[in-house]
Amino acid sequence: MTMSDLSAVLDGEVLTSGDAGYDEARTVWNAMVDRRPELIVRCHSVPDVVAAIASSRADGLQIGVRCGGHSVVGHAVPDGGMMIDLTPMGAVVVDAERRRAHVQGGALLGALDIAAQQHGLATTAGNVSHTGVGGLTLGGGMGWLARQHGLSCDNVESFEVVTAAGEVLRASETENPELFWGLRGGGGNFGIVTEFEFRLHPVGTQALVVEHDFPSDQGGSALRAWRDLSATAPRAATFTAFVLGGVVTLGYVWVGDPEEGRALLPAFDSLGTATDTRVMDMSYVELQQRDDTIDGHAFRRYWKGHYFTGLPDDLIDAMLEGSAAPGLVPAASLQAYGGAIADVPDDATAFSQRGTAFEFVTAARWTDPAEDVERIAAARAYAATLDTYASGAYVNALNDEGLAGVRRAYPADKLARLTALKDTYDPDNVFRLNQNIPPSTKD
Repeated sequence: MTMSDLSAVLDGEVLTSGDAGYDEARTVWNAMVDRRPELIVRCHSVPDVVAAIASSRADGLQIGVRCGGHSVVGHAVPDGGMMIDLTPMGAVVVDAERRRAHVQGGALLGALDIAAQQHGLATTAGNVSHTGVGGLTLGGGMGWLARQHGLSCDNVESFEVVTAAGEVLRASETENPELFWGLRGGGGNFGIVTEFEFRLHPVGTQALVVEHDFPSDQGGSALRAWRDLSATAPRAATFTAFVLGGVVTLGYVWVGDPEEGRALLPAFDSLGTATDTRVMDMSYVELQQRDDTIDGHAFRRYWKGHYFTGLPDDLIDAMLEGSAAPGLVPAASLQAYGGAIADVPDDATAFSQRGTAFEFVTAARWTDPAEDVERIAAARAYAATLDTYASGAYVNALNDEGLAGVRRAYPADKLARLTALKDTYDPDNVFRLNQNIPPSTKD
């Protein structure tokens, strides 16, 4: 199919190098990604997605799917291939009476949050509002509401998905249930999701963020006390830790009545003497936008992640020792899991390792390309010092590990089940620019 033939059947438009909007459309969150698709198809409808897939297959073009563009590897941008850009399909429709949200595949988290919060409702979404709903949810979807209401994928009622064969399917508990299982944590391996139906929850509109800073000589004892408090924390509290430049920042995020959240403050006195304390009331929407980076697309980025089932003392010591190593050591963070995440049986969804207690990420960002090798090496080295403590990894936190990373994200029995799904819905591995689960014929 020629470009003019494709353009003639689209509600949207096709961009090529030199067209207005081409460079903006291929620019993603990680500035290290500077690839040039042959075509960018900006889809405005489900038939556009069907046509784009058919055209790419007919012409042998590799497909990348763009929503928020937050894949640190830049999977959305295929060099010389076809980017299927879903961002024009960003509508969110909320049914407040039924507590449901119908969200198009190109929507950003901020659009979902704002629409639902007009009714005091929300569902679990990530911590950066310009992240795509699609990528987050298909990988699982951790967020500040997860300990209360489960992961993003746990709150999906149904998916509308376009397969590699161009079929438009509905996946739910009663329609294509095995596909429904795989889409909840299996990533973008089985098709392009054009609509999500989410359950919403009456969470109110308020939140509280608490942070205490400790110097490095108190970091170990403070982290141990923080770990112990986290074990009995109410589900409305998500404990957080951040280590950078010798400063250990410990606290929690509370979604709900801030006064109830303040009840945890006296317990934090047991952590030690903080050099600074911040207790911040904000709206839920402000919380969801707090980690946004307006100029974020200017940064070069690299990260590595682990899941931990606990934080033994020697792990805490190793984490702090690694953060104090010489050179361009990246930041390290911990976020508590548990609560409603662990309530869901591990075999209920493709998302795995629900017994995780903490997610660890070490992340670097910089602007000078001359630092690329050193920054990446430092992040890899730091994460490697903690490998022996890890139980696996979050698929959305994987970077450039390839199949080895996928095998960390899913146990062997789940990976076999996901491979069988791939054999059914994408036997030619059309959707391979992701944390790829190859079909058995391509392994």
